[in-house]
Amino acid sequence: MKQLKKLKRIRIHHEGTDTLIISAILLLALNSALYYYIESKWPFYIVAPASLVVWLLLLNFFRCPIRLFKGETKQIVVAPADGKVVCIEEVDEHEYFHDRRLLVSIFMSPLNVHANWYPVDGLVKKVAHQKGRFQAAYLPKSSTENERSMVVIETPEGAEVMARQIAGAMARRIVTYAEAGEDCYIDEHMGFIKFGSRVDVYLPLGTEVLVSMDERTVGNQTIIAKLK
Repeated sequence: MKQLKKLKRIRIHHEGTDTLIISAILLLALNSALYYYIESKWPFYIVAPASLVVWLLLLNFFRCPIRLFKGETKQIVVAPADGKVVCIEEVDEHEYFHDRRLLVSIFMSPLNVHANWYPVDGLVKKVAHQKGRFQAAYLPKSSTENERSMVVIETPEGAEVMARQIAGAMARRIVTYAEAGEDCYIDEHMGFIKFGSRVDVYLPLGTEVLVSMDERTVGNQTIIAKLK
């Protein structure tokens, strides 16, 4: 399977191209106006460095490091996102499985990489988008009340895993690349969430969890669980 992967080698994520170009043009126009049309240069001296900081923060947000998972992927579940583990518990999942599942949630701050990776190798069985609220993504109720996108994957061994991208208070756009019927692999991008959010992973009961609460994860690198 490994040799069939279509790897995406992206330094700056393409989801940020328009934002970075437009913000650069607007900031340059603002600073040019301050420099050429205002007699006092103090506003320019204050706004110019602030503008650079803002643009560099945007650049940092849309960074997308090249990451290849090293190791066997059979029955392995990797972190779909950079962030912090904020939930590990058994829950009732009502949108797809309609049964008891093991939930591992990863919260992404605005400073984290916001590309999302597939957590397992397998076949995409279902993709669905659900409109909702924009509450703080670290709240437990955000899993079922916030705007979200669901990707269900069946592994080669027959286990079903759901990855749910969740919008947060700042996140207003969820991008999901997965399409039902496609093969998917660890190392491939599943999607992107803009400006702070959360990714939930629903696993079969009995799955061995390999992370702990408040642990920092690295997308496509940290092994968060091992399937039975």
